[in-house]
Amino acid sequence: MIKPLKIKLFMDGADIEAMKAARRAGTVKGFTTNPTLMRSSGVTDYAAFAKAAIAAIPDLPISFEVFSDDFDAMEAEARAIASWGGDTFVKIPISNTRAESTVPLIRKLSAEGFALNITAVMTLAQVMAVADAVSPNSRAIVSVFAGRIADTGVDPIPVMRQAKAALAGRPKVELLWASPREVLNVLQADESGCDIITITPDILAKLPTIGKDLDEFSLETVKMFHNDAKAAGFKLV
Repeated sequence: MIKPLKIKLFMDGADIEAMKAARRAGTVKGFTTNPTLMRSSGVTDYAAFAKAAIAAIPDLPISFEVFSDDFDAMEAEARAIASWGGDTFVKIPISNTRAESTVPLIRKLSAEGFALNITAVMTLAQVMAVADAVSPNSRAIVSVFAGRIADTGVDPIPVMRQAKAALAGRPKVELLWASPREVLNVLQADESGCDIITITPDILAKLPTIGKDLDEFSLETVKMFHNDAKAAGFKLV
């Protein structure tokens, strides 16, 4: 028996209908997106999409990302995003494309009460810098890309546990396990003490398999192969 999960599930994507369906199902507690996901979903008007998503789901947190490389422009975008209402978090990357830290901007916006989602974080040094920058009076999410850390051959679990410890003393700051690759990551993130994990619709669809009997799963798989071979009309002898 799998113990109940403490972690919150946030859907990651840029499909408003899928977001609305997840909201109705009550499975997820928030949403995230980014310019890459929006582009792949065919979004052409960033602000129009974001405002439509907020109007459809005004009562759950949604994160929208700035994308300028200049810090003054980045700040202006952050203020624009925050003005759209809803329970909106402004996503700020940990640096710009020139590897210049956004920590001064994070400190400024957090001190003003902005709800921030610090994204593309992958090192403990970055987590500690963010922990030092955010105001104890403002909400923030630290999105550590555990899936990408794992892609380099590094076990992300110790990293996430240390990240959680680094954020101790910041009760309004939540640690998010970003870029999961499989359902197992949901359990790992929960056991690591993460507050949130982002999941794509395909991983969300697989959540009912948690705790599934493996003998039953094996038989279902055998039947799938058998039925697909018949449906394809394959013959060997």
